[in-house]
Amino acid sequence: MHWVRFFVPAECSILGRCESEVLVVATSDGGYAVKSVVGEELDWYVSPEEAAGGQSTFASDAYRLGVLLFELFSVFGSAEEKIKAMSSLRQRVLPREVLLKLPKVSSFCLLLLHPHPNSRPKISEVLLSDFLNEPRERLQECETAIKVKEEIDENELLLEFLLQLQQRKQEAADKLHDTICLLSSDFEEVVVHQSISKKCGSLFEKSIEDELLAAEKVEKPLLLPASQKADRSKLYSSVEKLDEDYTCSGSRKRSKLSTVTEENAASKSSRMMNNFKRLEATYFSTRCVPVKRTPKTREGSSFDDLSYREGTFRGTSSGGWINPFLESLSKYLCYSKFEVQAELKQGDLLNSSNLVCALGFDRDKELFATANVNRKIKIFECDMVLNQKLDIHYPVVEMTSRSKLSSICWNSYIRSQIASSNFEGVIQVWDVTKNQLYAEMGEHERRVWSVDISKLDPTMLASGCDDGTVKIWNMNQGGSSCTIKTNANVCSVQFSPDSSHFLAIGSADHRVYCYDRRNIRVPSCTFIGHSKTVSYVKFVDSSTLLSASIDSSLKLWDLSTCTSRVIDNSLQTFTGHTNLKNFVGLSISNGYIATGSETNEVFVYHKAFPMPVLSYKFNSEDPIYGREVDDAMHFVSCVCWRGQSSTLLAANSSGDIKLLEMI
Repeated sequence: MHWVRFFVPAECSILGRCESEVLVVATSDGGYAVKSVVGEELDWYVSPEEAAGGQSTFASDAYRLGVLLFELFSVFGSAEEKIKAMSSLRQRVLPREVLLKLPKVSSFCLLLLHPHPNSRPKISEVLLSDFLNEPRERLQECETAIKVKEEIDENELLLEFLLQLQQRKQEAADKLHDTICLLSSDFEEVVVHQSISKKCGSLFEKSIEDELLAAEKVEKPLLLPASQKADRSKLYSSVEKLDEDYTCSGSRKRSKLSTVTEENAASKSSRMMNNFKRLEATYFSTRCVPVKRTPKTREGSSFDDLSYREGTFRGTSSGGWINPFLESLSKYLCYSKFEVQAELKQGDLLNSSNLVCALGFDRDKELFATANVNRKIKIFECDMVLNQKLDIHYPVVEMTSRSKLSSICWNSYIRSQIASSNFEGVIQVWDVTKNQLYAEMGEHERRVWSVDISKLDPTMLASGCDDGTVKIWNMNQGGSSCTIKTNANVCSVQFSPDSSHFLAIGSADHRVYCYDRRNIRVPSCTFIGHSKTVSYVKFVDSSTLLSASIDSSLKLWDLSTCTSRVIDNSLQTFTGHTNLKNFVGLSISNGYIATGSETNEVFVYHKAFPMPVLSYKFNSEDPIYGREVDDAMHFVSCVCWRGQSSTLLAANSSGDIKLLEMI
């Protein structure tokens, strides 16, 4: 028999309007019979007392609940099977599968389907029955177990967090304790160092006083004529008067000197407090340098026994750390400003190319040269410029190149020689005394940015070019003796001060390369750290290299610790100036680093500290009114120290050249 089920609207006496389920059954003779299921379902939910004509009571509802539970928990394979099982409920006959699989449900249903209403459980008993409460209790137990587990997990996380926090704070406390111990030790060490210095000073003063007392001893009276005695008497009175005048003058000078000293001390203290954080970082970096412990210690001192917990900090005997840091701090605080000693106006009102691209002092620091984009090299006598307080100074020698100049370099051995490079890729060597060209070399294919003469071999010259090559030249020969090929434009090149074989290269690929010209196949070492083109490289000494980049930073590199071919950690990074696109110059002397800025300023750093020592602003002068104006269009283009002095030569893009003195 085959059947098809449909749902059609029908009227329900109990439930109101509902959907009636209709079965279309195929008969044996090939026809179909339609049966309504809704009537049968309503009969299933009619209690025995209602079927007997009685009224519906709460006991009847209990019966219907039993039918509903059975229908919900039972699984039927077909509609006929369901109809058969549901029709058997009135006789309290349950399928065998239900009795076996759901004994508790079957027992509760049989209790609700009891034929006698009074034997059926009341609604209150139904609500309190194990059948309904056990799942609820199990659910509550599960919920409680889940909550407990979640609380345990949360507590575990909290414990882990607190443990990590405790460990970190303990490490910080240990480090702080060790730092305080280090500071206490250093403080005591400096106090001892200062007391020794004061003691030495007092002994020195005492020795001077003893010498003065010895000189003031009364000489033996001499037998002199009366006229000579009178002259001596006048002489003594004159000397006493001069001594009184000197004493009064000296006291005034001492008072003035004391005032100046107090002002300088206050200024230094203010600058120190303004840069306290960076000075603190430098101090700890100085003290963190690992030092091997010496087997012998100074008697009566506990400074050598103090060490950092992890071996980072270490006290040194006899103030070994004091002198380097004190020297650096003194140099940093030594100067407070720049003072203009002389000024040269090289700008031509009729010429827009007034930019000074290079400056340099000769071997004896008596002459300095300026190279302009307008192809002229001018030589000036420094003392003459300083002594003549004029705005316009004339050069003692003037030479003209055939192309725009980019760089110059004096010969440190042959005083009269100066080399220059230009935009045509030609290197020229000039004889200043004869005011003529000595040699010319031209193998580069593009403009040459940098030229340098070796300090150890005055005939050897290096040039760096936009064609990505560095050429080594012998000025007594025609062609280059060596060519180093790189992967990018070369902006700067310089020989090591202690070797004519070793040279540094600043490249447009953001890197600094060091080459040994005896093995030019690969660089000896590569320094990585700049984010833009490296515009300058300068050797501080044989083991320290300084680089400048248009990322507005300078970096100091240690060559003595090069254990690999690639180094990415610098000793120091100097920031404060602005350099994003132009060559602004770089010079170093006696630990002071000078560089220009695109804010038309000169900045000076000390190699021990990352922040500027001082700066000076170039102000342009209005040609009509003669007043100084701040011109944002110009920038400082080159700088050069005068040997080991505190005099700095600087020029900007308007052709203004100034001799500045740090005071």
